[in-house]
Amino acid sequence: ELLLLSTQRGFDLTVCAFPLYSKSSTGGNTGSRFYDFFIGRELNPRIGNFDLKEFCELYPGLIGWVVIDLAMACRQYEDQGYVTNSMALVCLFHAIYVADALYFEKAILTTMDIVHDGFGFMLVFGDLAWVPFTYTVQARYLVDHPKQLPNYFAATVFLLQTFGYLAFRGANSQKDLFRRDPNSPKVKHVKYINTKRGTKLMVSGWWGIARHINYTADWLMGLSWCLCCGFDHLIPYFYAIYFGILLIHRDLRDGEACEHKYGTDWKKYCAIVKYRLVPSI
Repeated sequence: ELLLLSTQRGFDLTVCAFPLYSKSSTGGNTGSRFYDFFIGRELNPRIGNFDLKEFCELYPGLIGWVVIDLAMACRQYEDQGYVTNSMALVCLFHAIYVADALYFEKAILTTMDIVHDGFGFMLVFGDLAWVPFTYTVQARYLVDHPKQLPNYFAATVFLLQTFGYLAFRGANSQKDLFRRDPNSPKVKHVKYINTKRGTKLMVSGWWGIARHINYTADWLMGLSWCLCCGFDHLIPYFYAIYFGILLIHRDLRDGEACEHKYGTDWKKYCAIVKYRLVPSI
């Protein structure tokens, strides 16, 4: 019922936002009403100064994700009389991920979703329904299949999550700070190439390892969530499979957009930073 209600609210919000002209998105103005409605005609629809897209990207879905996780942990406690270490790790990892997104809210302003994608049903449905009801699949699975992980395995999963998070946050913070203040002592050592557009492309630090090292780190965190459920079923690994496909598609899309944007400078950049997602691959 909650999933259906969230989907309906996503549809209603898209209908309301469709006529709120702010700035056209690149892909949602084809002339086909159905396609433009799905992809999003408007880039950043607003009611006054209230940005609908940024709000939906950050708040209802992400907070709902944590709330549903906690509800699953409570249900497991009711059924079992205790909360397993696997459930505790899943809830902890998800909470850290959401807290990070909310704390570093300003960093979202330079992401593809905000800068390029339209505010259509695809994005609204993803924010309001897809995120809170599919990203909680591990917690939901552990309600019906409680699993107490061996200490060594729990520690391994925790280390994987920690490594992924440190790489994810390190790469994103380095990029954000470099864009705001390239002369900051924290990023002054980072090498870069100047482009004909007047911008700079980093070729060392985290961004010298791979062009989207943050995507790889993000996926490693997601894999650690799935590993908390063990290896008895494929369902908990839905997120890692889906997210891996999504990130590969995003990498290809970003590459095409950057090649069009930077031209020969992008080819020069790719010659220096050779790897897309994984070093040496």
